[in-house]
Amino acid sequence: MIYLTINYPKGSLNRTFSTSKKKQKKPVTFANRGMSFEAEINQTNQYYLDKGIAVIHKKPTPIQIVSVDYPKRSAAVIKEAYFKEASTTDYNGVYKGKYIDFEAKQTKNKTSFPLSNFHEHQIIHMKNCLKQDGITFVLIYFSATERYFLVSSSVIIEFWDNQLTDGRKSIPLSVIEKEGHEIKAGFVPRIPYLNILDQHFIEGDYFNGE
Repeated sequence: MIYLTINYPKGSLNRTFSTSKKKQKKPVTFANRGMSFEAEINQTNQYYLDKGIAVIHKKPTPIQIVSVDYPKRSAAVIKEAYFKEASTTDYNGVYKGKYIDFEAKQTKNKTSFPLSNFHEHQIIHMKNCLKQDGITFVLIYFSATERYFLVSSSVIIEFWDNQLTDGRKSIPLSVIEKEGHEIKAGFVPRIPYLNILDQHFIEGDYFNGE
């Protein structure tokens, strides 16, 4: 074991740090494998792409570039930029000839899903997709109980519109359990949401669980 003493300037106290390689192992749970909800979806989509099942990608977050530096003729460095407000949902693509478009949301709430997680432009976008017969939905993750649901955008839109006329500001878990479809998390793919689409939105069956 080696100890390093670092002298901080301006009269700060010396501090000693151990460089021992011994680390306490953290318990590994199957529930999340250390991945964020977004990473779980991205892993799932990559699996679908690699297997030739579907082509679904996360939409890039638009940014407004303010200042760019060119240290070399062959390279440019963005010095200042700002995130723009997203105009649509998180993911889109094609599966079995159908346009797929969905949003991914998570909450720490145990008994309801707050509608404040959505923006009006996202609701408008989902409405427009439905008018074109696109398959539009929301993947919801209840992190406190580690439960995943696929909920049709029509359910979200109904609650959203109702809240504008003094309706509920959230969707009860009981409604999500009844109107939505729970997804049993796996290993690869992590969140097999296309199974739900096959069973309830698209005729046919592509996935045999391999």
